[in-house]
Amino acid sequence: MEILAFGVQADEKPLIEKAFAGRFPVRCLEVFLNADTAPIAAGHEAVSTSVNADLDAEVLRILAAGGTRMIAQRSTGFNNVDLAVAGELGLTVARVESYSPYSVAEFAWTLATAVNRRIVRAAGRTRDFDFRLDGLMGRDFHGRTAGVLGTGRIGAAFARIAHGFGMRLLGWDIAENPDCTALGMTYTDKERLFAEADLISLHVPLLPGTHHIVDAAALAAMKDDAVLINTSRGGLIDTEALVGELRRGRFGGVGLDVYEAEAGLFFLDKSLEAVEDDTLARLMTFPNVLVSSHQAYYTEDAVTQIVETTARNVSDWAAGRRSVNVLVPAAP
Repeated sequence: MEILAFGVQADEKPLIEKAFAGRFPVRCLEVFLNADTAPIAAGHEAVSTSVNADLDAEVLRILAAGGTRMIAQRSTGFNNVDLAVAGELGLTVARVESYSPYSVAEFAWTLATAVNRRIVRAAGRTRDFDFRLDGLMGRDFHGRTAGVLGTGRIGAAFARIAHGFGMRLLGWDIAENPDCTALGMTYTDKERLFAEADLISLHVPLLPGTHHIVDAAALAAMKDDAVLINTSRGGLIDTEALVGELRRGRFGGVGLDVYEAEAGLFFLDKSLEAVEDDTLARLMTFPNVLVSSHQAYYTEDAVTQIVETTARNVSDWAAGRRSVNVLVPAAP
């Protein structure tokens, strides 16, 4: 049985091949899975997909008609998968429940420090031998307040780094994490967190209840000089509302590794094409905004864990075993 892997990055390919070695042959494709590319999977019982794959009802039906029975997603998130239709079609869908939380937490801090200390602007200037400091003043994080929305493994790793900076910690989640309370974190409601935090970092999954959790009201409640970081899912922020606040000159910095309309853009080279997304184009014009291309997870450590778990998911399915990574069929 050959596994067909969609949306494979060049750096990722050797890690995937190594993970599947001795298990199944694997063929890696650069193209992402969508309605146009799904017919390629015909004859493949198992496929592996990336976080930006489009696994809606149409794609799932094409896959099932072509003989696909198992989908192994190389990500933790699964908001791109129509799980109800997958169940109706008798498909097995598995994800990677967890991987190195440090990859994302460390990158969130990379964005936070970069926008706070104006690193991108400074680097651009010095390349032109302009060594002025005008407009480059940042602030100490030490002694200020970090607000962490979502205190699971990644949020807790972010909080530990914030604690190392000497920051006061506010947290919000459906349940308190003892590791975070041990750091001195105070759990509170979202409204207080938005109002008091100098740095806000998002680490919650994208669910109906968290869609646009940072909406117009939340943005209005935030401090004018607050730093906002999102390395989770783009749909957590109402981007149109964010642009409106940025146009008013608000926020000390915004770091976005994800964008709610990133599908069809991120992971692709669009440098020679006209930008059709007016909202994203507007975001790029603000000097206090830094947008990266959904790369927070992209470390050798994390990707190795992701692809090894993916290979195990396929092996478990082939052997009739069920693990915590299986989303469909639902657990009995």
